[in-house]
Amino acid sequence: MEALTALALLLVLLLPVLLASSHTCVYHFKNVFYVAWMMVIGLVCTPLCLLSSGGRNVDNMRILAWLTRHVKHLLGLKYHVSGLEHLELEGSYVVISNHQSSLDVLGMLEILPDRCTAIAKKELLYAGTVGLACWLGGVVFINRQKTSDAKSVMAEAADTMLREKLRLWIFPEGTRNMMGSILPFKKGAFHLAVQAQVPIIPVVFSSYSNFYMQRERRFNSGTITMKVLPRIKTKGLTANDASTLSESAHKLMLATFREISALTPEAKGAHGE
Repeated sequence: MEALTALALLLVLLLPVLLASSHTCVYHFKNVFYVAWMMVIGLVCTPLCLLSSGGRNVDNMRILAWLTRHVKHLLGLKYHVSGLEHLELEGSYVVISNHQSSLDVLGMLEILPDRCTAIAKKELLYAGTVGLACWLGGVVFINRQKTSDAKSVMAEAADTMLREKLRLWIFPEGTRNMMGSILPFKKGAFHLAVQAQVPIIPVVFSSYSNFYMQRERRFNSGTITMKVLPRIKTKGLTANDASTLSESAHKLMLATFREISALTPEAKGAHGE
């Protein structure tokens, strides 16, 4: 027991030295801290959600957002957000955004509208206290491996969205992508919006590559620019229009991604501006 205590003390004493001398240590420390701290937030969030609403309710997302907004400071991140007025619509709508890493959750919760929850992969449901907090917040879980299941969940989500006047946040790339671009979109979000006849609001995150690099094992402080774009109307469109709608939204968001990624302070510094 004494040996374990001595080892723990030694690690605590060495940690500042390691963090100051190795970007790899900083990278792993921040990632482990982020996951662990989100688990703690999930643990705190659970009883608050149960006391507030008695169970699963989209309004619990406000509690989760409130508890999470300080995390960006702990990781050394700043957000510059424009276009928030485009989220100030009455009624239901679908938010779509690009997906680079689990850090996207912080950006989502930074600007999350009222009565808005997310559609996420089913694996998240089993992520300990985080999964429980997400379930309590009304997050819709889909099995990405079974197309038929995903379609039925999306159809049900459209009905629920209209019935309960919800907003849904979806990452239409379907997987994380840090290759400096935006992957082609899957059609689920667009079929859902067309079926419900609700507008789509694109939200674009700038590239994380100026501060977060997986291959190089770097996780520096940095600035993320987020831009909320004007709504895309779906009134009068049918399922046959989903592909065209997806392609036009992708083209618009990719152009915006390239534009705002070049405007971050880190990107300007890299180019000597």
